[in-house]
Amino acid sequence: MIITFTSILTAMLVLIRPLQKNPFFLVYFGLIVGAAYYTETYCFRATPFVYKTFLLFLVFHFAAINIVAILAYGVDKRAAVKGNWRVPEIQLHTLELLGGWPGAFIAQKLFHHKTKKKSFQAMFWLMLLFQIAIIWYVLKFLNLLN
Repeated sequence: MIITFTSILTAMLVLIRPLQKNPFFLVYFGLIVGAAYYTETYCFRATPFVYKTFLLFLVFHFAAINIVAILAYGVDKRAAVKGNWRVPEIQLHTLELLGGWPGAFIAQKLFHHKTKKKSFQAMFWLMLLFQIAIIWYVLKFLNLLN
């Protein structure tokens, strides 16, 4: 399982350019590999690159990416209040694109952050629509939608 998860995450890091400079991706990477290690050590052994391992990766992915998105918004809000160096918007949008939009939405409401900036909100909702379209296409391709 660790081999599968590390392979997927490394491929994401190589293919998605904004992730290469995103320090929050390293936190996400650590959460995913740590969860895989814990699961493999204390719960059950999974065979690398099988269907169930990929499904487990998706569960861990969505939990971790949303935690990291909330963390990123919190760090950015704290930096904004203190007048320190901010988290670039591309990093926040990258986390949203990877599936962290629920965590980003919660963080926006929780921290009252990035809610009034129209260009940021437009990109946020565009990312959400893009993800919905991709999910619809995948479900249609797998014949899970009629």
